[in-house]
Amino acid sequence: MKKSVFITIFALLSVWATAQEENFRTVFGNRQHISHGGYGALTFSYGSIYGKDAFMTGIKGGWVIDHILTLGIAGNGFINDISYNNQLGNNEDLNLAGGYGGLLIEPVLAPFSPVHLAFPVIIGAGGVSLVNYNWWQYDSFQNPAVWESDAFFVIEPGVEIEFNVVRFMRLAIGASYRHTSAVHLSGMDQDVLNGLNAGFSLKFGKF
Repeated sequence: MKKSVFITIFALLSVWATAQEENFRTVFGNRQHISHGGYGALTFSYGSIYGKDAFMTGIKGGWVIDHILTLGIAGNGFINDISYNNQLGNNEDLNLAGGYGGLLIEPVLAPFSPVHLAFPVIIGAGGVSLVNYNWWQYDSFQNPAVWESDAFFVIEPGVEIEFNVVRFMRLAIGASYRHTSAVHLSGMDQDVLNGLNAGFSLKFGKF
């Protein structure tokens, strides 16, 4: 699985590089003027975790180099509701909640077109916990608010269709695949967080 994810990323970057070849530019080349900008964005997406609906919100942003490449950071938080058979043999209504973030690499294809493509990739780490659904009602000595937690590494390549709404705003609609290292939570598969996301983001800045 890891190999296929890296092959996908390499293929996307190769397509992007080939498309830019006719007007070849380098970040630190000898051109008289290289455009620099930046943006910040709010992201909203939907996916499935542990067979249940999961909703994710996040932020991302960074340095836009010559309109065609963004280097920055991104972070997402997620939550869903599950019924979990705990170590005491009782069924508990829990939230599977967590978040992750890290480096954002985002090539853009044909950025001056009103509708164009972007290929964001997030590489980082995160954490996940099993949390009591009504945690504020529990006595922490009898029923802990957090049953279990674990940390993980993550890589999430994606593809987005971007719309240049106005000069300082873009709407991006797309999908991504979240792939994590093994997650160790009792009674759950180690790849419980792997899966597809679909959503949109609102970007504001100088592109």
